[in-house]
Amino acid sequence: MSSRLVWTGLLVLVAISLLLACAWGSAGWVWPWTADEAMQRVVFELRLPRAIAALTTGSLLAVAGCLMQVLLRNPLADPYVLGISGGAAVFALLGMTLGLSFLPVPLLAFTGALLTMVAVFVLGRGSGPWSTTRVLLTGVVLAAGWGALISLILALGPDASLRSMLFWLMGDLSYAQLSAWWLLPLLLGLGALWLRARSLNVLAGGQMQAALLGESSRERFWEIYLIASLLTALAVSIAGAVGFVGLIVPHLMRLVVGADHRRLLPAAALFGGAFLVVADTLARSAFGARQLPVGVLTALIGVPLFLLLLHRAVRIR
Repeated sequence: MSSRLVWTGLLVLVAISLLLACAWGSAGWVWPWTADEAMQRVVFELRLPRAIAALTTGSLLAVAGCLMQVLLRNPLADPYVLGISGGAAVFALLGMTLGLSFLPVPLLAFTGALLTMVAVFVLGRGSGPWSTTRVLLTGVVLAAGWGALISLILALGPDASLRSMLFWLMGDLSYAQLSAWWLLPLLLGLGALWLRARSLNVLAGGQMQAALLGESSRERFWEIYLIASLLTALAVSIAGAVGFVGLIVPHLMRLVVGADHRRLLPAAALFGGAFLVVADTLARSAFGARQLPVGVLTALIGVPLFLLLLHRAVRIR
C-alpha cells in the first residue's frame, strides 16, 4: 500500500468521523447545511465541539500509548494499564471534591500523571537491573491502588455529583468545551516527538543498541516521560479515564505504516482521534436518549480487538 494512499485514507477517515458526529444524533440524521437555525446551533455549538474534543483526546492517548510502548518495549504498555490515567484522575477528582477551584484541572491531572509515572519506574526498577516486566507489573498494581482511592473518593463525595463523577471516570465527553489550549500542546508535542523520531526508533531497540549508536537513553527517557505525562494529563482533563485507545491504536498503525515513528506517531494521532470520535458518536446516539460513557464503548471494542491481535501475533511466531 502506497504511503500517499495511507495518509489520504487517514485524513478521509477523520473527515468522515467528524461529519458523522455532526450529522447523527439520537433522533436520526440531520445535515447541518439543510437544517433549521435551531438544529444548526445544536450541531455547531454542541456536537462539533464535542467531536473536536474526542478527536483531540483520542490523538493524545494514541501518541502517549506509542511512547509508553517505546519506553518499556512491551506491547501491553499504555497510560491506562500503567496507572497513569488513574493517577491523573485521582488528583483531578480530589481537586473537584475539595473545591480547589484555584488549581486548574489539567494542572492537577498532570501532577498525578507525573507522580505515577515516576513511582512506576522508580519502584519497578528497584535495586536490581532494569526489567520491563517488573515495571509493567508495578504499573498494574499502582493502577489497582488508584482505583481503590477513586472508590473511596466517590464513597465520601457529595451524592449530588456522584453520577457525573462516575461518568467522567469511565470516560465522558458530555461537558467538554472547545478550547484552543488543547491543540497547542498536542501540536507542540507531536512536533517535538517527530524531531526525536530517530531517537525513538533507536530506543525501541533497547538500551544497549542506544548506547552503541551514541544515544543518551537516560536523557531521552526522561524527555519521553514528561511528554507522555503531559499528553495523558490533557486527555484525562478533557474526557476522564478512557481506556484501550493507547493500547490498540499503536498496534493497528504499526500493521499499516510500520514501526518508524516518523510515520507511526502522526498516523496514530489521526486514527486514534477518528476512532474516539466514532466511539463517542455511538455512545451518545446508538441507544436513543440514554447516553453511555465513551470509555465503556472503547473497552467493549478494544478488548476483543486486542485479543485478536494477540492471537495473530502468537500464530505468526
